[in-house]
Amino acid sequence: MADAFPIVDIAPLLQPDASREQLANIAAQINAACETIGFFGVRGHGVSPARIRALYDAAYAFFDLPMDEKRRVVRPKPEQNRGYIAYGDETLARLAGRETPPDLKELFAIGPFDLPDEPYFTGPAAYPSLAANLWPDRPPGLMPALKAYWRDVERLAWALCGAYAQALGLPPGFFSDKVDRHISQLRVMHYPAAQTIPLPGQLRAGEHTDLSMMTLLYSDNAVGGLQVKTRAGQWTDAPAMPDTFVVNIGDLMMRWTNDRWVSTPHRVVNPDIAAINSRRLSIGMDFIPNYDANVACLDTCAEPDQPPRYQPITVTEYRTERFARTAGTAR
Repeated sequence: MADAFPIVDIAPLLQPDASREQLANIAAQINAACETIGFFGVRGHGVSPARIRALYDAAYAFFDLPMDEKRRVVRPKPEQNRGYIAYGDETLARLAGRETPPDLKELFAIGPFDLPDEPYFTGPAAYPSLAANLWPDRPPGLMPALKAYWRDVERLAWALCGAYAQALGLPPGFFSDKVDRHISQLRVMHYPAAQTIPLPGQLRAGEHTDLSMMTLLYSDNAVGGLQVKTRAGQWTDAPAMPDTFVVNIGDLMMRWTNDRWVSTPHRVVNPDIAAINSRRLSIGMDFIPNYDANVACLDTCAEPDQPPRYQPITVTEYRTERFARTAGTAR
């Protein structure tokens, strides 16, 4: 299990006086994880425990609201990862070309906020990457909790981008101009307690890979369910790791690295129908580069016997249509 989920203490990445040896050691650990399983735990992440707790409290309060109130901020269109996405209105297995019953979850999603009034952020090319957020009236603490958490995790993601560059033999700031106007999505996913027997093939989240550069996930540790598929095709459970973010590589990073780094299939399986306290809340930031960033094979990831496997593509071209496929009709 430790091999499947290595844990990296990245605290030096957030400190201005970190030594070269410390940074090189972190980069080497991340590279080893990304080349083998594509998942790793992160400690020393700098995300405030108080902000995590505040968001959990506010999110549970939102999901406990009556359905008609939650639907006042329902997702406007399939291609928008914004607002409330109802129980049964997302099928992540479609990202992998599979058709299954809808996922057994509901969620609330936001994207970048407090953006400048400039054409890059407001023009036609910005849609749907920078579509407007929807903010519920209740609970009043949800919006500030989401924004505070976003800023903490954004700093963590930027720090990891520097480690990725070092791990891949690139200049330290290689990714900076590709993520300085990132179009990330913060998704608070609520898995209600099991009440009925799932349909055949129905999971809390179907098997898929992520469309992002990386995903940074924080979950209730009392209730498991996240499983990762190893290179050998075996499903392995993610262990409970208190005060730890789970980070996984997404499809865009796999394309950049010419499959050197792995965007690993994963899923969230169902608890036993008789399990007590099977309710679960996970908070994931899909960290996505600028919508016009060009994703092409890195020079350090191509060899004469390993030419580029993918054609260059922009972030928008890769993501928008594929994400829209996951939308479905809510029950």
